[in-house]
Amino acid sequence: MTEQPKDWDKELANIDRAMAKQSATPASTGAPGVQTAPRRRLIALAWFWTVLGLVLGIALLLWPYDKNCGIRLIFFLGAALLAVLMAVLGAFASWAHRQGLAMLLSLIVIVWAGVMGAREILPRAGYAREARGWTCPAPAPAPTPTTSPTPQQ
Repeated sequence: MTEQPKDWDKELANIDRAMAKQSATPASTGAPGVQTAPRRRLIALAWFWTVLGLVLGIALLLWPYDKNCGIRLIFFLGAALLAVLMAVLGAFASWAHRQGLAMLLSLIVIVWAGVMGAREILPRAGYAREARGWTCPAPAPAPTPTTSPTPQQ
């Protein structure tokens, strides 16, 4: 059985035409921007999560309330956790959409919020020299007024 030799130039030309037809199909649909609209929205969402994490990270530095104990400590740690979560979402989204600056900012916020949370958690976990409690100490009882006898005249 003898086969006829193939014309490889024709075969490669057919493959090139098929590839060109596949890459030209989305652009020839008549709807420009069909592929870019979801991508733009996802990039905007990645930047939203990054900026939200950045704002929360800055808010941790400027926290206006006392965070030594009790419910205020819980709110501060919740804000730190929320900042880390938003930055992680921003990091994943910016990684998927190749947004370098957003990725860098997200990683900085993750480290920053983690350090701010660790500053409050570690002394309460017994890891630091100075031990702090999770709950606030009970307030000292108010002194009872003593009546001193007044001299009678």
